[in-house]
Amino acid sequence: MYGNGVMAYQETNVLTADPKKLVIMCYEGAITNLKIARKRYLSGEYEAKAKAVQKAQDIISELMQALDFEKGGEIAKNLDTLYNYIQRRLLDAEVEKEIKAIDEVIGMLEELKEAWEEAFYGDKENIKAGSYVEEESSGQVVGATQ
Repeated sequence: MYGNGVMAYQETNVLTADPKKLVIMCYEGAITNLKIARKRYLSGEYEAKAKAVQKAQDIISELMQALDFEKGGEIAKNLDTLYNYIQRRLLDAEVEKEIKAIDEVIGMLEELKEAWEEAFYGDKENIKAGSYVEEESSGQVVGATQ
């Protein structure tokens, strides 16, 4: 019963989040799942590892589908190229059992997440303190659709 309440809360959080927060949540979800996949791989739980990698791949696919090439221009093109590379590296991690590929992707996603946080909310001090800077713009995400 407790699990249902948590799931309902998480679903509400996603459905009511602004586009900026959704992008950050996607990165956080992919990073978390890849860290789980890494742990499961090291402990020999290969089925659980595969499920966690698949969840991360699904999140990256959603980020790819959200790209708006018309509004995002060069940024959207670059993100698409990067997301495709990430997907290939995750495939390498699965097929070649290459844990370094998972580590590489985690690092890339953490850098992307930090870059988006700075772009959306200001400098790192504001992000860590939780006092996000309000923007006067429409709140639209560059390179992504709402």
